[in-house]
Amino acid sequence: MYRNLSKFHFRWIANPLCKSKIAGHGPNKFTGEVDQLRTFTSCNGYGGDTTTRSVQLQIVNALCSGDRSTASNLLSDLGCKEHSLGADDFVYILKYCARSPDPLFVMETWRAMEENDIEMNGRCYFLIIRALCKGGYLKEAFTSMSIVGEKPDIYPVLAMYNNLLGACARMNSINYANECLDLMELQMVGKNEVTYAELLKLAVLQQNLLAVHEIWKEFVKHYSLSIISLRKFIWSFTRLGDLESAYVTLQHMVGLAFRGDFFISKTDEGRLRNLRLDIPIPYNNDLGLDRCSMENASSLPSVLGNFTKMDIHTNDGMHRTAFNIGRKQVRSLGINMLEKQMSRPTIKILRWSFNDVLHACASVQNCRLADHLISQMQNLGLEPSGSTYDGFIRTVVSERGFREGLEVLKLMQQKNMKPLKSTLATMSISCSRGLQLDLAEAFLDQISKNSSAYTCNAFLEACDTLDQPERAVRILAKMKQLKFQPDIRTYEMLFSLFGNVNAPYEEGNMLSQVDAAKRINAIEMDMVKNGIQHSHLSMLNLLKALGAEGMIRELIQYLQVAENLFSFSNSFLGTPIYNTVLHSLVEAKESHMAIEIFKTMKSCGIPPDAATYNIMIDCCSIINCFKSGCALVSMMVRDGFDPRAVTYTTLIKILLGCEDFDEALELLDQGSSEGIRPDVFLFNTILQAACEKGRIDIIELIVEQMHQEKIQPDPATCNYVFSAYLDHGFVGTAMEALQVLSMRMISEDDGTLEEKRSELEEDFILAEDSQVESRILELFKDSHEYLAVALISLRWCAIVGFPISWLPNQSQWAKRLLTSYGSRKNYGR
Repeated sequence: MYRNLSKFHFRWIANPLCKSKIAGHGPNKFTGEVDQLRTFTSCNGYGGDTTTRSVQLQIVNALCSGDRSTASNLLSDLGCKEHSLGADDFVYILKYCARSPDPLFVMETWRAMEENDIEMNGRCYFLIIRALCKGGYLKEAFTSMSIVGEKPDIYPVLAMYNNLLGACARMNSINYANECLDLMELQMVGKNEVTYAELLKLAVLQQNLLAVHEIWKEFVKHYSLSIISLRKFIWSFTRLGDLESAYVTLQHMVGLAFRGDFFISKTDEGRLRNLRLDIPIPYNNDLGLDRCSMENASSLPSVLGNFTKMDIHTNDGMHRTAFNIGRKQVRSLGINMLEKQMSRPTIKILRWSFNDVLHACASVQNCRLADHLISQMQNLGLEPSGSTYDGFIRTVVSERGFREGLEVLKLMQQKNMKPLKSTLATMSISCSRGLQLDLAEAFLDQISKNSSAYTCNAFLEACDTLDQPERAVRILAKMKQLKFQPDIRTYEMLFSLFGNVNAPYEEGNMLSQVDAAKRINAIEMDMVKNGIQHSHLSMLNLLKALGAEGMIRELIQYLQVAENLFSFSNSFLGTPIYNTVLHSLVEAKESHMAIEIFKTMKSCGIPPDAATYNIMIDCCSIINCFKSGCALVSMMVRDGFDPRAVTYTTLIKILLGCEDFDEALELLDQGSSEGIRPDVFLFNTILQAACEKGRIDIIELIVEQMHQEKIQPDPATCNYVFSAYLDHGFVGTAMEALQVLSMRMISEDDGTLEEKRSELEEDFILAEDSQVESRILELFKDSHEYLAVALISLRWCAIVGFPISWLPNQSQWAKRLLTSYGSRKNYGR
């Protein structure tokens, strides 16, 4: 960390001079530094004579009112006074600039002082550096610090360096932090509690958990732990994902809070601080993280072992004594006893730390520990706040889903607690992921202006999953009305939702293609307006939309755009994008174009995957070239991809295109012998070809083998079998086969069918009310297409007068197929 880990981790430990000064045993220079700092910070009034005091006051008033030109003029007038000026004649101005902060005017004041040859003292430099640091002018602040270091009569106090470290942490400037550490080491100024706090912030910014543990080790050697210092360590542990250390430190804080041997007050800036002298006192208790090693990690509280999913991996184990202190002292306390045991600021800090650990539980989905923390807060009489429930809800919904979050919201409502906007956003996202669009939209409506693109994107993704673009339109209208800034994820969802116009199972036509082009153009124009470039996924979704509409010319054009765009940004275009294009070309029967794209892909070094090879094998079915398909299978195996059921399906499709049923059935046998389990799509490929060629013998063979393999038919299976019999005039057999296959679509198990018989007959098959068709169509909306088709087929059979049998295997047709083909060990002849 910071150029190299040893610099931050820590050079102070290796420097005996620094360590002795921190412990209060350094040179006499340390005492002078404390006196100097006290002089710097204890000036409540302002210096100078009566005249300059009045001018300083006028300058500050002008700055407060925003009249900077007047302030500058008054500053110039102050420098033109006949009597000599000193540093005290500018202190009030500098104090205002440091407090505001106003770094620009403090530099203007500094220039005025230099122009008047005013000898700067330590107090002036301290205020100037503080103003520059708070204003974010790090370069100028370090220039000032360098000047202070060159002046033999001014010693740079630790508070100056703390200001610099604090500014580095706020601006995440590690280079300047390194420079500051160099200066501190050179001056041997040591560290105090404020220094440690700033170093913790820097460690968190660099995601350096090891550095935080080293800070803990060094801190407890020289300071007695306070509830505020523990809060900062808990904050650091939780931000870096060290839930174990955070939890046990929290238990130590609980024990310390109930001992109550400390006082807390507020600073002028509203921050809480200890009312104790910042004097290093070594920590002699045995509760520190530094007292145990990894070998003692088993001494963590047993409750943590029960509640965490993670392995214990802290660098320093912790003793269970910390938890026992809090548990023993609060076991008999009631809810109303808490404020008698500790002050309100202490309760506030304690609740903050519980909240930190609860929010950390959400990041690792540790619900059991979150439940325990809430229970412990209630046992302590520590009332959870809105932020507490925010962290708790984040945790429970991440593991248990939105329904658990709804229960917590009901509990908050019983307590008359209003959830935070972030809590409602979490619930909206969780409901979207649970595909509960009504609930998700209701939560979105409650947060309105406080929602974010991330929350809206989750809703759009749910709309895409459920294929409900009309619901997405309302959210987009709200986003536009509230002037939300969309991000790339928003546009990725827009291309997926609105890129293609034709409904599922429909092919694009001229009208839908024109409409799709307009939509895509509108989305891209909005991307340009918001300065957002295509991502791989947005381009992938766009290409999918063009392919679904059959817009081949535009598809190739956008592929070229993608190649140029991502090559310009030195980004790898990716196999999935090429697979999308190849699939669309094969679907459109553009075999030669697909072959050219495949060659280009190979020549550019883009590695094909299993999907690429299967697409290209399917391309061979267009040109009826089994030899080329076998060559592609060889390439596929050489590249480390084993043939799957889809590979055999495609090869069989090629053979069937050549009307070679015997070879197709032999290939099916070969796949079975190699452990390839056929699926319904493979069998349907054979059934389709057999139906087209009138091969009822093949159809009956495949249907029986599907039954033997326990592979449920789908609507396509029913269609091919029914059509084949009907084309040959076997109407009765066609109806009987349709019934049997429909029953098998519902379930292959006769017992399950018997259980569902009463419900399905009364509500769907034999129902006579006018809403029965609507109820069946609702099954389509709930993604139960197979059941819906089966019920429609059975209802139709009943309407035309064919009796419904709930024992499909007892059908004469099923028995005949079992007798004729059930004993066959393979499919071939």
